Amino acid sequence: VPLVENDEYKSDGADYFIRQHIVNLLQKDTDIDSVILGCTHYPFLIPKLKQYLPAKISIVSQDSIVAESLKEYLIRHAEIDKRCSKNEKYIYYTTGDPKIFKERGSKYMNENIETIKTTY
Repeated sequence: VPLVENDEYKSDGADYFIRQHIVNLLQKDTDIDSVILGCTHYPFLIPKLKQYLPAKISIVSQDSIVAESLKEYLIRHAEIDKRCSKNEKYIYYTTGDPKIFKERGSKYMNENIETIKTTY
């Protein structure tokens, strides 16, 4: 997570940590056939993971699964879908530094985002 949040996920340092974690994981079980990325940060690491994971190991990322699941849920629950705003303004709340979140979030979202600091 810190590699992504600090915009270091493409660095040589990222290679070191990812390689270390993969080596440790494969030492525990050589029969692993899939790696599940269970955090919103991890899809940014997929190119690096593919470099170090054996080709026989599949990478399952939650991002597309969650999006598809939400889409199907809203189709089944039209009353909730109707309450969702469409094409509205989005505000991102963060417990971290809103300036840093805005800078990095705007980069990842490919648009200028609005951020507000929150304490909850």
